[in-house]
Amino acid sequence: MLIPFDRPLVPGILLRRYKRFLADVQLHDGQELTVHCPNTGSMKNCAEAGSRVWVDLNPRPGRKLPGTWELVETTPGGLACIHSARANAVVATGLAQGRITPLAAFTEIRREVCVEVGGSRFDFLLAGADGDCVVEVKSVTLALGGGIGAFPDAVSLRGQKHLRELTALARAGRRSCLLFCVMHGGITRVRPADEIDPVYGMLLREASAAGVSVLAWGVEPTPQGLVLAGQLPVELDQPAGGS
Repeated sequence: MLIPFDRPLVPGILLRRYKRFLADVQLHDGQELTVHCPNTGSMKNCAEAGSRVWVDLNPRPGRKLPGTWELVETTPGGLACIHSARANAVVATGLAQGRITPLAAFTEIRREVCVEVGGSRFDFLLAGADGDCVVEVKSVTLALGGGIGAFPDAVSLRGQKHLRELTALARAGRRSCLLFCVMHGGITRVRPADEIDPVYGMLLREASAAGVSVLAWGVEPTPQGLVLAGQLPVELDQPAGGS
C-alpha cells in the first residue's frame, strides 16, 4: 500500500540542519535553499551534512520557506522519512484499512483524544464491540546498524509521561497500546534506546509488564511515497549491566 506524497520530491544534498526547524539543502541543479525541517528531535544519524535528501518544494504566497524536507539517505543504510507527523497519517490509513492486524477489530477511530489519566492527548482512541483502546504512536528513525532501530533518539520527558499514563490505564483495566511506526527502510527490529534514555527503557518494560501492548510496524520510505509494510519485533530484553 503506497501512500503517495502530494508532489514529486526533488533530490538534493543536505548542507546543514539548524535551529531545529531549518535545513539548508543544495538541489540537484545546484540551487541552495533553506527549507522546513518537520522534526523536533535530535535526528541522530539522520542529519549528517552531505547526506542525500529529498524535499517537497511548494512555494506559495504567504509561506516563509519554499519547501519541506521529507527523506534522507542514512548511514547505516536505508531511506528514512524525517517528517514525524507522517507517522500518524500512515498509522491512520493502516488502521482504517485494517492492515495493522492486532488492532483490526476496532471499527471506530478517533484522533487526538484526551483521557482521564494524566491529561495527555493521545494519538488515537479506537473503539469496537469489545471496548476501546488508547494508542500512542512514536516515529522511529534511529538506525544503529544490523537492522536494529531504537527509540528515542534523545531523552524524551514527553515520551516518559506517555508511558506512565499508558501504564496507569492498563493497570486500571483499560486497553492501551504503544505503536512504534518505523519510518526507516533499514530497520527490521526495534528496541528502547537505553544508552540514550535509560528511564524510557525502564518505563517501557514496566508498561509491557503491566499489560500495555507494545507493537512496531514497518514503513518503507521511497521518493514516490510511504509503503506500510508489516509488523516488526520489539526487543525488550534488559540491556547488559541493567538491573
